[in-house]
Amino acid sequence: MKIKVNKRALMDDGAPNKSTSIINGRSSNILNWDDTAFNWAYPKYKRMLGNFWTPFEINMSQDIKQFSQLTEIEQEAFLKIIGLLALLDSIQTDYAGRVADYLTDSSLNALMIILAQQEVIHNHSYSYVLSSLVTAKKQEEVFEFWRSEPVLVSRNEFVMNGYKDFAEQPSVESLLKSIVFDVILEGLFFYSGFAFFYNLARNQKMVATSTMINYINRDEQLHVDLFVKIFQEILREFPECRTAEFEQFVSSTFIKAASLEIEWGKHIIGDKIDGISMKDLEAYIKFYANVRCSQLGFGKPFEGYRQNPMKWIAAYEDADKGRSDFFEQKSRQYTKINSVDNGFDEL
Repeated sequence: MKIKVNKRALMDDGAPNKSTSIINGRSSNILNWDDTAFNWAYPKYKRMLGNFWTPFEINMSQDIKQFSQLTEIEQEAFLKIIGLLALLDSIQTDYAGRVADYLTDSSLNALMIILAQQEVIHNHSYSYVLSSLVTAKKQEEVFEFWRSEPVLVSRNEFVMNGYKDFAEQPSVESLLKSIVFDVILEGLFFYSGFAFFYNLARNQKMVATSTMINYINRDEQLHVDLFVKIFQEILREFPECRTAEFEQFVSSTFIKAASLEIEWGKHIIGDKIDGISMKDLEAYIKFYANVRCSQLGFGKPFEGYRQNPMKWIAAYEDADKGRSDFFEQKSRQYTKINSVDNGFDEL
């Protein structure tokens, strides 16, 4: 029998400020950062604030000159990946709000609001890039790719169906399953696209756009970590949900997700882009599927794939160390991300 999940009360004057449970608990809904149920919430809040940025920081002048010099294949991949990212971040903005409604502790609700705001900034960044590089008509086409590209449609339906069950029939089980899809979306489905932009950057192409992608990548790492913590807390409070059937669901879902991402990689990158081999990209995707599934606490769905086969990409994923930005060589002081993604190459 599914365990019902209840929405957080707008105010509960008979409850403590610190929630009694991550979901289905009681809390006054008054936010006091010195009186929260989870000791990781406030550090996460500070980290998310430290990541604040806006697209206006990025000077697109060099990219405007370079875009027309990209090959036709590079231009097509560039625009289609931007279109995909815009869709995924639009979904995430809405999903974060829906999850927030069911998290009892007000600090976690606050973190979800910040997360949603960051997703809005990500979407703005895609519009900012496109409006700098292409006509308004072409920009409209890019934002319609999700309807017309068959490979995208299958990926979108995969995630949407994973979220839909929770949205329409909220329960502890459907919430947990939706978080698996969230970690896939933010921690796996973005990554071949990120690799494409970082490959352009290492060839001194479109470095302003790649800088923006790096900021988005950094945000998504924090988002994945936040949802992983929520997932683990829910399982800790509801251990009966960790059944053999659920473990099989997690493993099979990551395997399916990896196959969809590989299919997308073949479609958009294949062996058509200098500097990225499809063999390495497929191994990279399976490696990250293992990383994400392990973060959730469910082992590795793919035998082997314990090392990042695209080691050059670590320098781009790990740009955020408070030193001069290697894309634009301007001083940026960001806090270091202590996560599985920050400079690690092995499982």
